[in-house]
Amino acid sequence: MPALSHRLRPVAVAAGLLAFLSAAAPESVGALTPGGADALTPAEAAALSAPPALPDIVEGKADAPATIVEYASLTCSHCAAFHKDVWPALKAKYVDTGKAKFVMREFPLDRLALAAFMLARCAGPEKRDAVVDRLFDHQADWAFVDNPLPRLRDEMAAAGLKEADFDACLKNQKLLDQVRSMRDAAAQKLGVRSTPTFFVSGRRLAGVQPLETFDEILAPPAK
Repeated sequence: MPALSHRLRPVAVAAGLLAFLSAAAPESVGALTPGGADALTPAEAAALSAPPALPDIVEGKADAPATIVEYASLTCSHCAAFHKDVWPALKAKYVDTGKAKFVMREFPLDRLALAAFMLARCAGPEKRDAVVDRLFDHQADWAFVDNPLPRLRDEMAAAGLKEADFDACLKNQKLLDQVRSMRDAAAQKLGVRSTPTFFVSGRRLAGVQPLETFDEILAPPAK
């Protein structure tokens, strides 16, 4: 479970992010240590429901009775494992049936993840989640290589983003600040320290969780 650390240092200008990616090497990730469900304080619950720096992109019915929020990093291998191994069943059981809606929020653990999230947003709100899915599915091809920029260009080109838009996106200072604000707010107000972290019906879950853990919260057995 990769943890938030000093690795994501402020970038002076967005153009510096593009320069960094041209020579970036893969960064280390932390160990997976799933935690139990913690009840949110009233202040945390209020912070979770407050409008984020970037608008939520909701999967499922907007009026679903339950909400699942995931804070993820696109360079987090455990996040990719969740989206491969757990998310399809979770989506089928709760999201597709209208029992819950799902929101994935940006929590980049390093500058490469920050760039990837910016690019996913630049694809447009109707394509953001599809781009995220693609980047998780192909994570080993771009996130853990010595020179990730060309590989990331290839992934985004396959997703339909033009090369000129790729460069312009990574130079977008406002978007960079918004993605960083998403991470900072989650760390400061919601106690997010690692990815993935989930918020489900007033409870916080740290680390990759099996479907059964979500069942315990969303469909507890009758007493």
